[in-house]
Amino acid sequence: MAGRLLRALRPSAPRALLPAPGPRSRHRCGTAGPEEGEAAELLAMGFSRAQARRLRLLQPGLEPQRRAEAAAQLLLLGLSAEAALELLERSPRLLRMATARLKERAEYLRRLGLEGARLQSAAGRCPEVWTLPRRRMEAVVRMLRERCLFTAEQLAELLRSCPDVLLEEPDRVQHHFQYAYFRMGVRQKEMVKARLFCTPFAELRNRHIFLERRGIYRTPHKGQSQSDNPALRDVLRPTEGDFVAGIARASAEEYEVFKRLLAREEEEEEEEEMEDEEEEEEEEGSAALHAEGDDRDWHR
Repeated sequence: MAGRLLRALRPSAPRALLPAPGPRSRHRCGTAGPEEGEAAELLAMGFSRAQARRLRLLQPGLEPQRRAEAAAQLLLLGLSAEAALELLERSPRLLRMATARLKERAEYLRRLGLEGARLQSAAGRCPEVWTLPRRRMEAVVRMLRERCLFTAEQLAELLRSCPDVLLEEPDRVQHHFQYAYFRMGVRQKEMVKARLFCTPFAELRNRHIFLERRGIYRTPHKGQSQSDNPALRDVLRPTEGDFVAGIARASAEEYEVFKRLLAREEEEEEEEEMEDEEEEEEEEGSAALHAEGDDRDWHR
């Protein structure tokens, strides 16, 4: 496949110029136009005629070579012709990316373990993996690898199932991880299986605290594990209705009341924190004024 794609992208050898056809032969001896040439190039890559036609309808004013190069990069990453075409249809701006930038991003995704089926899944959920600034992606990846200590294989699977994590701020990713790790006693392997980062942090916290207050979930002590706690995937993956009835063994009304009370508790905590900060600022300001007054008295 790779060899065929590279051959398809090579510039064709110059052809000998032929004399212009006379009036009688004009319709019989016409050369293939740019559309036919582009179609032949796409067919050589493995696209069907119908797929090639759909691809050529994307960004009609674009140079045919740009479409072919973008498609080739996706195919080289292991995507099928149909998957590559669907991605380009959802994110046509990929066709306008500079070829060098597209190749660089493809190589970076490959190093993260995203190719073939994994890339198809990740790009389908989050097409921004192709256009997100490199520094922003690297900051999140560095957080997951160096601070959260996910292995390379775990990271690849995590990005396949929850690629939207790349859109988050690194500090929020770390906070999400630390809550599951320290408050819930969950390790990295289980986080990946449960698709932790696919669940908003507020939902994670709501479900955990609800189970905790009902005596169904207990935070393990350091160095110990609680085998009787529900698995994280059983806490996060079910719909809210299934979670409440099956895991929490409660009614929908109880859960709604709990969420309202918890939200009120959080508001009160935030207000108390703001008041404490204001008091600290006032104390610091008062201390600074006293120090300034003492300094003036000393100079007198």
